[in-house]
Amino acid sequence: MLHIRNIAIIAHVDHGKTTLVDCLLKQSGTFRANQAQATEERLMDSMDLEREKGITIRAKNAAFKYQHYHVNIVDTPGHADFGGEVERIMNMIDGVLLVVDAGDGPQAQTRFVLRKALEAGAKPIVVINKIDRENAAPHKVLDQVFDLFQSLHATDEQLDFPVIYASAKLGYAKVQLEDASDTMGPLFDAIIKHIPPPRARAGEEFKMLVANLDYSDYLGRIAFGKIVSGKAKVGDPAVCLHGDGRKGSAKITAIFHFEGMKRIEIPEAHAGDIIGVTGFDDVFIGETLTDTAERQPLPFVPIDPPTIKMQFAVNDGPLGGLDGKLVTARHIRERLIKETRTNVALRVVDTDAPNIFEVSGRGEMQIAILVEQMRREGYEVLVSRPEVIYRKDEQGRPLEPIERLFVEIPKDAMGVVMENLSSRKAEISDLNHHGDQVSIEALIPMRGLIGFETDLVNQTRGLGVMSHLFHEYGPDRGDIPGRKSGSLVSMESGEATAYALNAVQERGRLMVVPGDAIYAGMIVGENARENDIPVNPCKAKKLTNMRSQGDGKGIQLDPPLKMSLERALEYIGSDEYLEATPKHLRLRKKILNETQRKRAAQSRATKVVKE
Repeated sequence: MLHIRNIAIIAHVDHGKTTLVDCLLKQSGTFRANQAQATEERLMDSMDLEREKGITIRAKNAAFKYQHYHVNIVDTPGHADFGGEVERIMNMIDGVLLVVDAGDGPQAQTRFVLRKALEAGAKPIVVINKIDRENAAPHKVLDQVFDLFQSLHATDEQLDFPVIYASAKLGYAKVQLEDASDTMGPLFDAIIKHIPPPRARAGEEFKMLVANLDYSDYLGRIAFGKIVSGKAKVGDPAVCLHGDGRKGSAKITAIFHFEGMKRIEIPEAHAGDIIGVTGFDDVFIGETLTDTAERQPLPFVPIDPPTIKMQFAVNDGPLGGLDGKLVTARHIRERLIKETRTNVALRVVDTDAPNIFEVSGRGEMQIAILVEQMRREGYEVLVSRPEVIYRKDEQGRPLEPIERLFVEIPKDAMGVVMENLSSRKAEISDLNHHGDQVSIEALIPMRGLIGFETDLVNQTRGLGVMSHLFHEYGPDRGDIPGRKSGSLVSMESGEATAYALNAVQERGRLMVVPGDAIYAGMIVGENARENDIPVNPCKAKKLTNMRSQGDGKGIQLDPPLKMSLERALEYIGSDEYLEATPKHLRLRKKILNETQRKRAAQSRATKVVKE
C-alpha cells in the first residue's frame, strides 16, 4: 500500500493535461520502443470525438511504474459541462497535478476543478506547463495560482504546494527555471515525494466506493474505484449497498488493475489500489461495495444537479429511416438509458408521448456530444431547443440557474460584446484591462448563454474566449429576446432546384443547395425579417417552344448557411426540431403541415387571452 500513489490531472480546457499524461506514460517505460503507442499523441483521448475536438470528454484511468512505485493516473475533462466526471473521481485520488498554461494563467475551469480537489482534501502539485512558448510568463502565473488558492480558502498545508515547470510537448520538467533538464524526472520525483500514500486501512473488512463505470458486452457492468479498506479476491461474495438503502448480493467475477492504458486481470487486490470489479449488474456511481450486508456504507458524494433539458423524439419526417438503422422509440430509449449508466450528470425521463424522451444535463455541449455520438452509431433522432430547468423557492417564486461567465476579448470588440451581454440580462461583476485584451466576469442566466458563444465568435472575429461555471439558482431575470430572424419554410416536397432557389434567396439566406431532398415543413433558409414565410424551393422552370429572353443566363446562388450541430441547437426556435441522422443535419418545424401549424399558433394565442 505504501508503494501506491493515486493522482488526478486537472486543468482548464487545452492547458495540456492529456499531452502531459502521454509524456508520463512514455518516459516511465510503459511502452516498448517499437510499440505503436510510443509514437502516438494524446493516447488517453480514445474516443473519435475527443480526437477531433481536441478535448477530453470522459474521465479515464491509466497507470505506470516508476522505480518500485505503482502510480494510478486519472485524466479528467476541463469543460464545466463534463463537471460530473471531475466530481466523482475525486473519491479515488489522494493528490492532484494542477496543470496551468504558462501563457494564459489560471482560467475559469482551473478554478472549478481546483475547488473540487481542495474540498476533497487532495494534496496539490502545481505544474506550470508550456514554458517553451514565446509568451510564457511562469513567475507571473505562479503568483496568480497562489492568489487563486487563497481565494478558494486553501489550508496552510495546501498553500505550501510544490511547483514544477514543464513542457509536456518537448518532454522535460524542472524544479527551478534555471535547471537543465531533458526528461520528466523531476515531476516523477515530486509525485513520489509529495503525494501521500492512499488513505486506506489494510487489515479491516473489504470496502470500495464506486467512482466510475464502464460496460463490457461479455462481463456486464465494470465498477471502478479505490479500495478503502481490506482486500478483494475473485470469487469472493460481496454486497452492493445502493444509494436508496437496498442491498444486493453478488459474487466478484473478475478484478482489473491498470498497467499503462491496458486493463490487466488480477486474482486479488489490496487496500489503496484503484481497480475495476465485475459481477454487479445494477451498481451505480457513488454506491459502496463491501463484504457483508451489515457494514455501513461510505459517505455518498452528491453531484451537482442538471440545469438544462431537451426533448429527444423519434424521427417521424418523410425522410426518416433513409440514413440510419436505429430509428424506433425502443432503440432511442435503450441508447439513452445506456448513456445514463456511465454518465452520472445525465437524466432521462419518459414523457406522456411514447415517442418523446426528456434528457437533462449540465450544458448544451454535453447533450450535443451525445447527439453526435448517436449519429455516428447509426441513430436518427429529433432534438428540440435547450430549455433551462426552473425551481421554486419557499414563497413559490421561480428560480433559474445563474452561471458565472468569464470572457476574454480584444479591446475593440468590447462595446458590442457588452451590449450583447446586457440584452441577455448579465450582471458584470469584474472587468480588467491588460494590454489589448479585456477580461470580463459576469453573472448570467443559463438561458442567456444559449447561443452566446456563436455571437461572441462573430463579434470578436474568432478572437474571443469564454468559459462558464454553475453559480447558483437565483430569481428569474425576466424575458430574454430570442432569435431576431424568422424561417423560410418549404411548402412542397421534392428536390430543390436552382431556378426556385434563385427566387427564394431574395427573401433571406439559404440553407440548402440544388439537388437536396426537401419535404413540406422543412426549414430551407433564414428570413431577413421576424416572421416565417412559406416558400417553394422545388419549383421547376416551365419549358415552352418559345425562346425566352432569359435563356443562357447563369443562375448565381449565394453560398448556403451550413451549421454545426452545436450551432443548430442554439439556432432553432421553440417550435422547431433539429433532425440529426448519420449523414444529414436538417432543421424542421415540429408540426410539418402549414394549416395545422397556423391552428396551433391560434389556439396558443386564445389560451393566453383566456388566462
